[in-house]
Amino acid sequence: MLLLLIADCSISYISAMTKPSNTGLAVNSVEWLRDNGAAWLVSDVESFYYSLNAPSTGGAALKHLPKVGVAGGLSASTYRPPPIAPVISPSLPGEGQWQRTGPLVGGAPPVLVTTFRPDPLYPQMVAGVAWVDATRTWLQLYPGRYEPPNSGNALAEVPPALRSGLLATFNSGFKLEDSGAGFVAFGHVYSPLHDGMATLLRLRDGTADVRTWTGGTTPGPEVTFARQNLPLIVDGGRLNPNISNGSQWGATLGNAVRVWRSGVGVDAHGNLIYAAAGEQTAQSLAEILLRAGAIRAMELDINSEWVTFNFYGTPGANNPFKLLPDMARDPTRYLTPDDRDFFAVYARQG
Repeated sequence: MLLLLIADCSISYISAMTKPSNTGLAVNSVEWLRDNGAAWLVSDVESFYYSLNAPSTGGAALKHLPKVGVAGGLSASTYRPPPIAPVISPSLPGEGQWQRTGPLVGGAPPVLVTTFRPDPLYPQMVAGVAWVDATRTWLQLYPGRYEPPNSGNALAEVPPALRSGLLATFNSGFKLEDSGAGFVAFGHVYSPLHDGMATLLRLRDGTADVRTWTGGTTPGPEVTFARQNLPLIVDGGRLNPNISNGSQWGATLGNAVRVWRSGVGVDAHGNLIYAAAGEQTAQSLAEILLRAGAIRAMELDINSEWVTFNFYGTPGANNPFKLLPDMARDPTRYLTPDDRDFFAVYARQG
């Protein structure tokens, strides 16, 4: 019996390691353990590792921030978000100041980026933030190769025919089995939606929003996609009052372990705000999004392997850049088939 069990596990593992994937052996091995009854072990090991390697407070102050954006000024005649107020004094050159990322749309930059130091206790931490103009862009959710499960023949990359208008791409949320979330895209309900969960969605008129879902298990025809992940971390311009309740922020690492985290929200004008940084808790991520102007926001995926925001300096998805240089994945991620679902930002036409 033991030999049969070992043989069965070996076949399963080899099959998982030899299937097409854009992640490495170590990451795929961890994912295999999670999917085969050892999620508790992986979570315990991860929690121990990250707790053991938690960053120390203090340290030498940074002398400069990583360069973000591309050359080109900002038009004073169009709306842009106010700079993010410095948290640490004195501020560094360019800190919290928005920069262009690539081609103009309607005479103005549709995606802006900036960096700032979000926590005086950790003066070497740097957060990256992107602002996406709702009037000049539209958003699409794409299934990945293996997430959501049973994606079938999903393209799992930005369609080549749409790359001429591609402005940015960014990661989605937790695996559905970890979050119990809903997922609807391209007219297919991959997983039923759940009332009370934070949801990034797009309406048929092209408007994107982040809100608590209250529409039942399947959206009406006015919703073109919906991706859920945990509860809102920011609502009404305030932190979720339950942000310190670890059980609400994922079964793996909860809210308090400091890891790479990402999130997305909307500002008072309906524009999207994406934020990511290393060594963050759910609360510190929420505070970053608040400082960037989000009135509602949700956590997306966590851990360095999954946090990605890329933008493109020239049309056709050429000249790709990462929002932060220490994001682990290549800036061409999502231009080839990817294992996880993701979002793409396109220029509005007309």
